[in-house]
Amino acid sequence: MHVEHLLEDASLGLRLLWAQDALLRREISGVTVTDLEDPARFVRPGELVLSGLVWWTPEGGSGRAERFVSALKDAGAAALLAGEETHGSVPDDLIEACERHRVPVAGVPAHIMFRSITDTVYLRQWGGLSRHHVLPENTRVRLSRLLAQEAGPDAVLAAAFAHLGGTTAYVLTPSGRTVAATAGAPAVPAREAVALVADGSGVTASVDAGGLSPYGRRLLYLPDPDGAPPRMLHEVAAVLAHCQEDGARRPAAGARAVDELGALLAAAGGREDGTVRAALRRCGLPETGLYQVIVADVVAREPGQSEVLLAESALTEVAGHLVGEAGGGGAADAGAEAIGAGGVDRSAGEGTPAVAAAVGRLPDGCAFAVLSGGPDGWAQEVWPLVADCAPGLVLHGGICASAAGAEDLGGALAQARYALASARSRAPDASRLTDARSLAGPDALLTGVPADVRAAFSHTVLGPLLDTGRPAMAVLLSTLETFLACDGSWARTAQELHLHVNTVHYRAERIERLTGRDLSRLRDRLDLWAALLCR
Repeated sequence: MHVEHLLEDASLGLRLLWAQDALLRREISGVTVTDLEDPARFVRPGELVLSGLVWWTPEGGSGRAERFVSALKDAGAAALLAGEETHGSVPDDLIEACERHRVPVAGVPAHIMFRSITDTVYLRQWGGLSRHHVLPENTRVRLSRLLAQEAGPDAVLAAAFAHLGGTTAYVLTPSGRTVAATAGAPAVPAREAVALVADGSGVTASVDAGGLSPYGRRLLYLPDPDGAPPRMLHEVAAVLAHCQEDGARRPAAGARAVDELGALLAAAGGREDGTVRAALRRCGLPETGLYQVIVADVVAREPGQSEVLLAESALTEVAGHLVGEAGGGGAADAGAEAIGAGGVDRSAGEGTPAVAAAVGRLPDGCAFAVLSGGPDGWAQEVWPLVADCAPGLVLHGGICASAAGAEDLGGALAQARYALASARSRAPDASRLTDARSLAGPDALLTGVPADVRAAFSHTVLGPLLDTGRPAMAVLLSTLETFLACDGSWARTAQELHLHVNTVHYRAERIERLTGRDLSRLRDRLDLWAALLCR
């Protein structure tokens, strides 16, 4: 199928904005839906790119358009189809950039769904499927019926590969979580799944559902490279994409309930008058037991991304791992959207408590999750896997100590938020999860204090000693640091600084006059030490 064939389809109503005849004869190899400002790593040569232009804003629009289109050019995209719904029309900056880089561009009317374009491309490409040893007609009819019935990925996968007899196939997330698998497929630990996809030992097809964050993407993976024809994999992946898009579009019945739970916990302050238990019940969470609260935020390095939606998506993927582990390591077939919709639980078998999770948003826009029955020690394994899904994003998280009951959830949320502040402070440019239980010393504890508060405290206590541009002040500050590091020993301080002890005493007197603190008193020493840490 060529670009011009798509433009000739009157049912799509595409408006050609710029192209040359030779460019319209480019063959389309596939379709990618993206709203990243730099989509290069997701676009393959010959692919048609659909974008809703969420990333574009009038401020700096020409620069953003230039980066986006140059990335398409470098990746070898066949053409750009730009949605008109977000801005009312396709911005002139984008059209001009497409002309400079010789990338055909057409507008997609607001009433046309991207899925209609994707369907058109794949149906045209694989219209002669029976001639290429791909899905039989009866299988395709069965898959269409399953989609109409809103079936999950497990059912789609089983129907798609049933005629091959014993083919092993998985639907995986980029963090290695198994969403679905064919019957009898052995469980694959998440870290191993990530490695298998990365080393190319099998065959992988991207499930290109539109409008999803990097944490919500899915992959169709076959361990046996000869397990199915490549064209068949692409068709099955397209069906799975429709399945995922349909699930994402269905209203999340419990989403509002989770947000209401978040508002209640943010205002609860440790009080429990029965309303928290009722809110837990509405979210599908048990009213008693042990809980963990996790909060997260995302720093997007590319403009135009909703950071709170990305954080919610990341927490949903984290919760999916934990729910799946409780189910015995198999497929977490409810899908990530169900977790975000107010709670999913799995039982690992008789005698093993169920795991339930609910993901939502706090009143201030911070993403949060409440986990019930979660295993200990999951964070070290799961968080890096999820963070690595999106190398262009920085994922920070905070988690509380286990809460013994509903009455402790308000305090647990406060702990998690403090731990999140610590994660931001310790690693502003790298993904990190901080456990409130790890804040075991003053230096760690102070990382959760807002930076402005730390700076104000440091200036209040240390005063002129912070004027390190003056050599005399720099000497006194260094002396103070060494004195406190030596536990207030005059002799050891003198030895460390290669000074006479009388000189150390003289400097200490000057420090006391400038700060108003008495270095012989423990309380004053603690003030000075904390002020040094707050720098």
